[in-house]
Amino acid sequence: MPPASDEISVRAENLEKRFGDFVAVDRVSFEVRRGEIFGFLGPNGAGKSTTIRMLCGLLAPTGGRATVAGFDITTRPEAVKTHIGYMSQRFSLYDDLTVEENIHFFAGIYGLRNRRRDERREWALDMAGLAEHRHRRTATLPAGWKQRLALGCALLHEPPIMFLDEPTSGVDPINRRRFWDLIHRLADGGVTVFVTTHYMDEAEYCHRIALIYRGELIALGVPAQLKTEMMTDAVVEVVAADPIRAMDLITGLPGVRETALFGQSVHAVVADAGAGGEIIRRTLAENGQSIRRIEPIRPSMEDMFVSLIEARDRAREEPPEVQA
Repeated sequence: MPPASDEISVRAENLEKRFGDFVAVDRVSFEVRRGEIFGFLGPNGAGKSTTIRMLCGLLAPTGGRATVAGFDITTRPEAVKTHIGYMSQRFSLYDDLTVEENIHFFAGIYGLRNRRRDERREWALDMAGLAEHRHRRTATLPAGWKQRLALGCALLHEPPIMFLDEPTSGVDPINRRRFWDLIHRLADGGVTVFVTTHYMDEAEYCHRIALIYRGELIALGVPAQLKTEMMTDAVVEVVAADPIRAMDLITGLPGVRETALFGQSVHAVVADAGAGGEIIRRTLAENGQSIRRIEPIRPSMEDMFVSLIEARDRAREEPPEVQA
């Protein structure tokens, strides 16, 4: 459940960023409360990193406004930077330094000295599970360990707001889950966490999510709520011997709105689960496809997102109505 705090940590109002004629972020608006894990989801190139860089005071917006920790990102970017932690999708660690030397380096950037630096160093080592590896060169660490070390370095100055830009990209599923456990511990302690990701399953770990596509905010809310309210169609899972051929045959059938490959199965978005499932079954059988299972399933976050972007793309392609 979302945190009970009504204090707003991040507020964006019609935030926009243009690069020449290209609109990277198109009038995005949202609020993030203190202690909330706010997920910013979308495919690569959707505008996630551009948005987070603006909110961190690293990139000036073209239009709109935003405040972080109460400071305007345009007029007070330096004040914003002192109240946040930022972890980029590319680990900002120095491979030639040891674990402890990296922590000392970032502690110096944040102005931590002497006893305070030593206290936060030990905290970071403990949090990252690297106390016994403090003298190990960072280049030799597995990706999951580097990830936790980078998070510890970004939190040395105890910022109230944490921005994580694709923090789990390229990390194995087990370490991804461990990383999310750390994120929840931070939120339980009152830290606001703003995290971007293109992994749709990670939406389930967030209190609220915003879905961004081609720079536009297309959905905003609690994950479970979005899947029930935004997904009005049904989803049928088709498990066949040849899923790629099955998807080709299913795509475009009457009543089938979208199809997508999910591992060894096909998810078909249909207007009616019963009628749609029967049409799919009959079509596959007539084309000699071996069917293992066809059944309606609860829509996943990815099902919902695919359905939304397909609908958005169709709306873009349809010509405007001519007024009489």
